Amino acid sequence: MTEKNTEQAPDSTPPKPFSDAFVAFIPQGWAPYPAELPGRLPAAEHTAPRRDAVAAAFPGERLVIPAGGLRTRSNDTDYGFRPHSAFAHLTGLGADREPDAVLVIEPTPDGHVDTLYFRPRAPRTDPEFYADHRYGEMWVGQRESLDEMSALTGLTCAPASELVSAVTADAAVVRIVRGVDERLQTLVDAARAARGVHKIEELDAELERCLSELRLVKDAFEIEELQRACDDTAVAFEAVVRDLPHAVDAGRGERWVEGVFGLHARHRGNAVGYDTIAASGDHACTLHWIRNDGDLSPDDLILLDAGIERDSLYTADVTRTLPISGRFTPAQRKVYEAVLDAQAAGFAAAKPGATFIDVHNAAVRVIAERLHEWGLLPVPVEESLDPHRGGQHRRWMVHGTSHHLGLDVHDCAQARNEYYRQGTIKPGMVFTVEPGLYFKATDELVPADLRGIGVRIEDDIVITDDGYRILSDKLPRTVDDIESWMASLLDGGRD
Repeated sequence: MTEKNTEQAPDSTPPKPFSDAFVAFIPQGWAPYPAELPGRLPAAEHTAPRRDAVAAAFPGERLVIPAGGLRTRSNDTDYGFRPHSAFAHLTGLGADREPDAVLVIEPTPDGHVDTLYFRPRAPRTDPEFYADHRYGEMWVGQRESLDEMSALTGLTCAPASELVSAVTADAAVVRIVRGVDERLQTLVDAARAARGVHKIEELDAELERCLSELRLVKDAFEIEELQRACDDTAVAFEAVVRDLPHAVDAGRGERWVEGVFGLHARHRGNAVGYDTIAASGDHACTLHWIRNDGDLSPDDLILLDAGIERDSLYTADVTRTLPISGRFTPAQRKVYEAVLDAQAAGFAAAKPGATFIDVHNAAVRVIAERLHEWGLLPVPVEESLDPHRGGQHRRWMVHGTSHHLGLDVHDCAQARNEYYRQGTIKPGMVFTVEPGLYFKATDELVPADLRGIGVRIEDDIVITDDGYRILSDKLPRTVDDIESWMASLLDGGRD
């Protein structure tokens, strides 16, 4: 990686970063920037109604939505940048755009004016062009001009140097998305305190809830992006299966699986939508196993929980639990089919007019029934399902069955309970259905042949007018279909 050193002057003089000759030479001989403005980003075509909805929820108020800034990974290197999801939702900027940018929705007598404040590219005569390792064109590539960013987003754009005065000017009420840009948040808080505004965190929490709830029902563009993310994810799963024999032989095979999936995520989209879980054997019983440092054994299952995030930042979230050999053992099949039955029950409950929690309740009832049939549940099914005096089944399935999906893998997380967990399912909602069973190797209440088996099956669905549609349907789910699919990918198939 290029080191960010400065040029050293002779020992007899203080260090000088760049000579006068270099400063005179560096801006010469470059081709002009393109005269033609870029086209509108596809995601940006759909953002104006969203901004209208937020402004209508807080009439006469200034709303400040930061993208966030770069964060140091170590010393002089940064983590890859991803904008805050609310910022992306309201601007259409995805991928790695745009560090330190801020959307300000300003009230006017006739409605609102939306302005994107960001750091436009510097002239080639400016030291930023060649000396700034975070923003300079020589270091991180060509940035947009104000006009170019306006063309991309459809927003009025202004330089970041004007942001402070814009957000701290007198206003009846100012709200900001907290925890995204600490420097800006401190300035806004100080300006509000100086005007005697109280309970600022409550004001800001209301904005965050609104922005989360705005994403509960997806529009047609969002659903199409999520469909494409699921389709791309299926391609990456296929690549993983083809490489399983090598992953077994190479050692540390979980890392190999993670890497193969990540290659396709970066090639087909922006990145992975979350840290990939590539959990083989007993590791599958650790719900958020992201260490991914284990070997693969042909006798084990591998639980792969992974999703490709598109450049628009909409992500898939799919889990398949696969036999590394290509064939399930009887014990693995037994657990897998119980989870599959639970998922089918969850699907059946996912329909307009039902409540979101109905999906979980339907799936987990099947889990409890199977555990009871196998003699593992120490109480009757109804007692275990009683939230006040039961819950014993949760020893083997501790997590919820569903979560909303969109720009965030756990989307709409700040929505109020009455609109989320207890909310009514509506057409256009997109969420997962992902029951599981996890029998840790150390669990002495479980028969020996089940210990170390962890199974989760996760699919992404969109609610339609009369039910649901599976977005992740390019991947098989039944035991027979998985074995047939794997056989077609592994060594050209097997008898």
